Amino acid sequence: MGLRFSAALTIGFALCAMSAQASDKAAKKIEPHWIATWGTSQVGPEPSQAQLTDAQLTDTTVRQIVRVSVGGTTVRVQLSNAFGTRPLRVDAVHVAQAKSPASSAIDATTDHPVTFDGRDSVVIPTGSVWVSDPVQMQVDPLSDLSISFHYAEPPSVQTSHPGSRATSYLLHGVHSGDPELVDAEKTVRWLGLAEVDVIADEAARTVIALGDSITDGHGATTDGNDRWTDELAKRLQADKKLRDVAVVNEGIGGNALLTHALGEPVLERFDRDVLAVSGVKYVIVLEGINDLGAVARRPAATQGDHDELVKRMEGAFAQIVARAHAHGILAYGATIMPDGKSGYYHPNAMDDAAREAVNAWILAPGHFDGVVDLDKLTRDPANPMQLNPAFDSGDGLHPGPVGYKAMGDAIPLEWFK
Repeated sequence: MGLRFSAALTIGFALCAMSAQASDKAAKKIEPHWIATWGTSQVGPEPSQAQLTDAQLTDTTVRQIVRVSVGGTTVRVQLSNAFGTRPLRVDAVHVAQAKSPASSAIDATTDHPVTFDGRDSVVIPTGSVWVSDPVQMQVDPLSDLSISFHYAEPPSVQTSHPGSRATSYLLHGVHSGDPELVDAEKTVRWLGLAEVDVIADEAARTVIALGDSITDGHGATTDGNDRWTDELAKRLQADKKLRDVAVVNEGIGGNALLTHALGEPVLERFDRDVLAVSGVKYVIVLEGINDLGAVARRPAATQGDHDELVKRMEGAFAQIVARAHAHGILAYGATIMPDGKSGYYHPNAMDDAAREAVNAWILAPGHFDGVVDLDKLTRDPANPMQLNPAFDSGDGLHPGPVGYKAMGDAIPLEWFK
């Protein structure tokens, strides 16, 4: 009897363990795997940049067009009140396939209302992001989505992305489901829209491009989707083994590693723009030209000032890598590109030597998980302090579409395999 009782106990425990494992597996299967297929950094008001007026945003429908990277059959949107000083009400939210990245027209047969906890409106708390309920709809890779919503009252403080290089549309009244916003006012910015996610296979993942105006796409074509991140997304979709890797652009024009130039510095916005992004597995860092440029604009800057800046920038990069690794994210670095012809920064030989010193740290083994040498790629062979004229948008600092394509083509796809 004792042996039988012991055996029965053993079998019982085994069955319980198997049942628990089966329950765990079932729970994992039920939980969807969300990844960000599009996203953008949120920026508060900046003294150097014009804001939309309260009159423009009172009783107004806002329609925004975004180019997704990875597709899916279930989508959700994330709306932001990150810089608001009081709760923000948003209603009549709709998502649909856009007919063109350069038009407010949608395919009305694909239009879906978006709910939040089952309701057709949401009040987003101060400083917060709110995630919508899932919406069942077909989203094709590299397609254009239209997200529309209505503000009864304007945000207390605008949360936006002014460097969208994409046209958004404003029309007074509730028009979120209209096939086209006829006679709408146009603005080149995204407003209160933080992220678009899709449900994907468990192996799907997102790469974040963290940077300044060169990542944001200054010099790219408005509504043309020809930033370097767009080129990378196209390459990933062309590779059968990498079609489940999404690209999210978290660049901010004028942004810096260490100081509040435009937008919060990288170390301040890292949690929101990297760690909180759905499905993030990789981050590519292209930052620092504005830190270097700020010193270049100081007429009395000394060698000691440059040396101190280089050390602080190296420390900031090391912090980015450490924080990424703590969350299981691979951190890839990109060298800082030349700007010797910049009419804004006017760098001299001392300024450029600081850039080269930072780049040497980025390239050194053991710092980043991988490095792409964009400095070498984009510099003028006849004058390494300057951008290659074939890549220059014309201001000596930012590439144009040809340069952005070369950058996107240079990112090693092996990083994501």
